[in-house]
Amino acid sequence: MKIFHNEEIYIKTDNFSDSIFKENTMFFDIETTGFSPVKAIVYMIGCARRIKNRIVIDQYFAEVPDDETDIITAFASELKSCDTLISFNGVGFDIPFLRSKYKKYKQNDPFSSVKLIDIFKELTPLKPLLNLENYKQKSIEHFLGIEREDKYSGGELINIYYEYLAEKDDSLLKLLQIHNYEDVLGITKLLAILSYKQVLKNIPDIADIAVKPYTAYDGRKMNELIISFINKYPVPKAVSIHDNDNYLMLGTKSSSIRIKIFEGELRHFYNDYKNYYYLPHEDMAIHKSVATYVDNAYREKCKVANCYVRKHGRFIMQYTTFMQPEFRHEIKDKYSFFLLTDDFKNSKQMVISYVKHIIDHLFKF
Repeated sequence: MKIFHNEEIYIKTDNFSDSIFKENTMFFDIETTGFSPVKAIVYMIGCARRIKNRIVIDQYFAEVPDDETDIITAFASELKSCDTLISFNGVGFDIPFLRSKYKKYKQNDPFSSVKLIDIFKELTPLKPLLNLENYKQKSIEHFLGIEREDKYSGGELINIYYEYLAEKDDSLLKLLQIHNYEDVLGITKLLAILSYKQVLKNIPDIADIAVKPYTAYDGRKMNELIISFINKYPVPKAVSIHDNDNYLMLGTKSSSIRIKIFEGELRHFYNDYKNYYYLPHEDMAIHKSVATYVDNAYREKCKVANCYVRKHGRFIMQYTTFMQPEFRHEIKDKYSFFLLTDDFKNSKQMVISYVKHIIDHLFKF
């Protein structure tokens, strides 16, 4: 087994990444000769740790296939001093692969006592927001403006490893070593991509809320509710996402959400329609206790579809029951509305809760 020891100056890039990259945190990545742990071997494991103002990267390399047991043993030993392990697709590939190897060599599972953070997995709900062509590590690095010397993929390096075993050429070893080194170092820099999720899940305060006019695509003059808030953490780049009713823009330091306002008449449907009568002339339902005073010719027993009262005003949409009473166009409508009142707009806590309600609709955290 060969061990490469490298050190880099730790440069704090943002408060969010710094809050995660502690001295008891380890980043790691493995290189293998294939996807199947039964047929393939792990020939290199790279680990990154932070020690005060330095990033220490150790790489354990199998100079021959029989070194596999040595490198996984060395990795397990280094992991003992950590409580958090961060990877890119480690939960999906690296950890199951290594667990199979620890079982094969009758060694204890070193992952059972650490917290696992898989950046690739954490990105899943953010894909509609980031809207990248793919979510490979190099693609995320490109999005964040991270450059690297290595131009190979892990798959392309398999043949290079076999060539090294046959020729013991140091130039081939350098290609293997730099790829793993930049993978591990790159993962430490990928933490910033998770700041988007933290901003969406943690809204400390509302900066502004206002109703403003806009012109729809068809030329109609309409109004929208614009809610602005300060990001808890800065994010690397401004991004946005929208559906038919909302437009969310995350800026680097502050963000906003634009919400379509419906102005007009909607209906509030009563659930217990059997206790109501419908008045056709008034187009409304009244409780049976009041309907006893109405002539039978002017009333009829309610059905589900006509057990309602009408309300005119300004409304905004809700995707579960966020606010009562609920209003709809028709009883079968999937989503409902609630009245946009001054009490709502003047309550920062209610506005924060509603922004979180919209975010829960747009994302699946």
